[in-house]
Amino acid sequence: MQNNWIVLNKVGSDAGRVPPRHRLLALVVAVAWGLNFLAIDASLKHFPPFLLVALRFGLIAIPTLAFVPRPQVPLRWLIGYGLGFGTLQFLFLYWAMNAGIQPGMASLVLQSSAPFTVLLGSLLGERVSRQRLVGLLVACAGLGVVGWERAHTAALGPFLLVLAGGFGWAIGNVSNARAKAPNPFHLTLWMSLVPPLPMLALSLAVEGPHRIATAFSTTAHLGTALLGLAYTVLLGTLLGSGIWSWLMARHPAGMVAPFSMLVPTVGLTASAIVDGERITALKVIGAVLVIGGVLGGAASCRRPAYSVRGVQRPAGVHQGT
Repeated sequence: MQNNWIVLNKVGSDAGRVPPRHRLLALVVAVAWGLNFLAIDASLKHFPPFLLVALRFGLIAIPTLAFVPRPQVPLRWLIGYGLGFGTLQFLFLYWAMNAGIQPGMASLVLQSSAPFTVLLGSLLGERVSRQRLVGLLVACAGLGVVGWERAHTAALGPFLLVLAGGFGWAIGNVSNARAKAPNPFHLTLWMSLVPPLPMLALSLAVEGPHRIATAFSTTAHLGTALLGLAYTVLLGTLLGSGIWSWLMARHPAGMVAPFSMLVPTVGLTASAIVDGERITALKVIGAVLVIGGVLGGAASCRRPAYSVRGVQRPAGVHQGT
């Protein structure tokens, strides 16, 4: 019992201490993930969306299979993480961006993963606090504002596709949390083995061999597309997810996860500057509601929770694009 109280006091005393250099690293990740939407957009100017998802994860899967030991987690959660986070999220996100939704809007709507994650967790028996429920209802109201604005100014289909991508991300979050990987970064790398084959099969069936061959034989936008793909793989996935996993392993999730809400801020700002994306008053209102709601819901898990034996329970899982 004494040792349990030592663990409780040590973790509790450290819970509110995030060194400045760690906050800076979290900020670096948020910026890298926010700019990742511009990189995806650049790659989609040359590669068809389903093929691009297969390429993104195939480039990670090959060296992972050769050099990274398989994480000691149940296979069902590894596959669930890969299908949800890797396959469904990016299938719908890339499809939506190829259909015309702008990078900044996509970065904001993808935050729908937060309420979807809580919904799935509650269906699996997780308790949802009143504060988190209120926060996520506010976030849903923000998504409703964004969707209403989208319905009156552009096609609604791409918006709904990104919502579907957010649901896929939520499936990945739940699977990731239940996997309880000793090394979360290794789990992220091994998750990359799941999407390439189904996405390549989907690309062959929908985009067709001719479109795939054209992507590899023409040079229009090829340079910027490859740079975007390199950014997505190296900075968005390997560097971003690597730093994020390192931070999540050293601090309570509720202290680190709110930094991810800077991602849509970076995404919207960068898209406005680079692509000329128009930031309307309704977009701003929706963004404030989404970000504020998710942050408000996350505040309820900033104090670490403990079992009767003093073992810390995970407060949440959040991975980036």
